[in-house]
Amino acid sequence: MENDNMAILASDREKAIVKTSIIGVLTNVFLAAFKAVIGMVSNSIAVTLDAVNNLSDALSSVITIIGAKLGAKEPNEKHPLGYGRIEYLSSMIVAGIVLYAGITSLVESIKKIITPEKAQYSTVSLIIISVAIAAKLVLGSFVKKQGKKHNSGALVASGSDALFDAILSASVLASAIIYLVFDISLEAYVGAVIACFIIKAGIEMMIETLNDILGRRSEKEEVVEIKRIICEEKEVRGAYDLMIYNYGPNKDYASVHLELPDTMTVDEVDKLTRRVQANVFRKTGVILTGVGVYSFNTSDDEAAKIRNTVQKTVLAHDWAIQLHGFYADTENKTMRFDVVVSFDVDKYEAIETVRKEIQALYPDYSLQIIPDIDA
Repeated sequence: MENDNMAILASDREKAIVKTSIIGVLTNVFLAAFKAVIGMVSNSIAVTLDAVNNLSDALSSVITIIGAKLGAKEPNEKHPLGYGRIEYLSSMIVAGIVLYAGITSLVESIKKIITPEKAQYSTVSLIIISVAIAAKLVLGSFVKKQGKKHNSGALVASGSDALFDAILSASVLASAIIYLVFDISLEAYVGAVIACFIIKAGIEMMIETLNDILGRRSEKEEVVEIKRIICEEKEVRGAYDLMIYNYGPNKDYASVHLELPDTMTVDEVDKLTRRVQANVFRKTGVILTGVGVYSFNTSDDEAAKIRNTVQKTVLAHDWAIQLHGFYADTENKTMRFDVVVSFDVDKYEAIETVRKEIQALYPDYSLQIIPDIDA
C-alpha cells in the first residue's frame, strides 16, 4: 500500500514538473524571439543579451523535463533505490548553462564598451520589453510556486531566475528611456551588469546542487518531527542517531536507534518497529529502512546510579553534546554507551579522554564507548 502511494505521488509530481517546464519553454522561446528581433533592429546589445538569457532559460526548462522523466524511472536491479538523483544532475547542467550564458554575455558587453555603437529604440520596442517584464514576473512566480509545492530544485531555480530576469529586463528598459530622454548610452554597461548577475545566479545554483549531491544536514524541524512521532510510543524512552539519506526529491530513507526497556521480547520489539515505520511514513513520507535498538536498565538501582555519574562526567566536556544508549551489567561488570561529539574536536581523542575518566571511576568494568557525529 505504501509503495502504491509513493508511486502515485511520484507520477503526479513528474507530470506537474513537466507541465510547468513546458509552459516555461514556450514562454521563453516566444520572449527570446521578440527580444532578438528588437535587439537587431535597435542595435541594442542589452536587449540582445536579454534574448539570449531567455533562450538559455528555455533550454534549462527542457533539461528539467528530461531530468524529471529520467528521475521518475522505476527502481530496478541495477538501481534498487531509483533514479531520483538524476534530477540533481539536471539541475547542475542548468546551472552550467546559466553560467555559460553569463560569461559569454559579459564578454560581448565588454566588447561593446570598448567599441560602442548607438542604439535606436522605437515606441513599439519599449512596449514589447514592458510586456516581457510582466510576462517574466508572472512566469517566475508560477514556476517557483510549483517548484516549492513539488520539491523540485530545478523548478525553484528556474522560477527565481525568471523573477530576476524581470528585474534585468527592467534595467534594459530604464537604460533605453535614459538614452531617449538624455541621449546617454548605458547599453553596454547595463549588459555587463546583467551578465554579472547571471554569472552569480549560475554559481549559486551550482553550489546549491552540489550540496544536494554531497549530502546536506537534515532539516532540524524534520528530525524533531520524526523523533516526536517515534517517542509517542509508550515503550520508547528515546530516539537517537537518526540519519536521513536522500535519493532524490521526495525520496528520503532513514535509520534510527530506539532506547527500549531490557524486558521487551523480540516479538514485542518487532511489532513496535513495524508500527513506528508505518507511522513515520504516513506522517512524513520518510521510509525507516533500519531501526536499531538500545536497551536500558529497568530494575537495577546500582546501574541507574552509575548512569547518572557517567552522564555527569561525560557532559562536563563542552564538546560532548549527548550521551545515550547507556547500559550497565552490574553482574558481569560491563558498560556500554554512545557519545555525540562536536565537529570541533577529534572524536577519537575525545572518546579516549572519556574512556580514561570512566575507567578511573569504574576500574572493574569493561567499557564499550561509541563516538557519534552531531548529524
